[in-house]
Amino acid sequence: MKITDHIKKANGKTLFSLEVIPPTKGTGIEDLYKNIDPLMEFKPPFIDVTTSREEYVYIEKGNGLMERKITRMRPGTLGICASIQHKYNVDTVPHVLCGGFTKEETEYLLVDCLYLGIDNVMALRGDAMKGQNQFLPTEGGHHHAIDLVHHINDIGRGKYLTDEKRCEEENKFCIGVAGYPEKHIEAPSMNYDLQKLKEKVEAGADYVVTQMFFDNQKYFNFVKEAREIGIEIPIIPGIKPIATKGHLSMLPKTFKIDLPEELISEITKAKDNTAVKQIGIEWAVKQCRELLNFGVPVLHFYSMGKSDNIRKVASQLF
Repeated sequence: MKITDHIKKANGKTLFSLEVIPPTKGTGIEDLYKNIDPLMEFKPPFIDVTTSREEYVYIEKGNGLMERKITRMRPGTLGICASIQHKYNVDTVPHVLCGGFTKEETEYLLVDCLYLGIDNVMALRGDAMKGQNQFLPTEGGHHHAIDLVHHINDIGRGKYLTDEKRCEEENKFCIGVAGYPEKHIEAPSMNYDLQKLKEKVEAGADYVVTQMFFDNQKYFNFVKEAREIGIEIPIIPGIKPIATKGHLSMLPKTFKIDLPEELISEITKAKDNTAVKQIGIEWAVKQCRELLNFGVPVLHFYSMGKSDNIRKVASQLF
């Protein structure tokens, strides 16, 4: 079922969903199941599965020589989606990236989604490769998320790269895109970023999932400004409970977000990471209760491989 249909079927009730990361290469899927299992009591109608960008590794060849090779440390997104659907009978949402994929590879992936009964995809440009200062498109691939949205829209309507004629009226895919309550780092202004989001919506995006944030007012402002420029599709907030003191520096650096001073102060004064995790849970519960009152369609949790704190948050909300 499409995400938008799940939201309509809920009749205004806020849904619970989560995002998981594929295990590292060579690791079994059991650890992933162990993180998902405790969250199934909250009946997520869908689970997102991320896709990793390719990266360079250096292999010693002897005599001081190194060979550079490209690899993916966390492959298997589509296989994991199929496994999760089969095991839990929930819809899955594979993340589809511009970076690291040619248009033909993207088309093959989307065709496989149709074969597997996967109705939803998240269209993302992706980050720069490690060691690169800026995003560089793959040769023969898409440059921007909007290009990917157009391509997914075409495939969902039966129009392939080698077929310019056939195009069905209804899109078989439900397309998600990213939104940034604190602005994408590469956008020169918030207004510019919102206009780019609107272009993705006009290209066929069906819903938005936001980058994580810790100040609800930034989400409320983002939704208000999006509605004012004509973006009417669901805007799903992304939530991440802070779990360690290291998150104070890692999260802003990685995701280009700000943390509220009150939260920073509480975490700084915490004796250890056990205390930090409890602070993160309490903050997330407070955030989510306010978002529930606002009437968000879904609370979407970024698990990053851990579920115990998300379970403690959700148990107070659902």
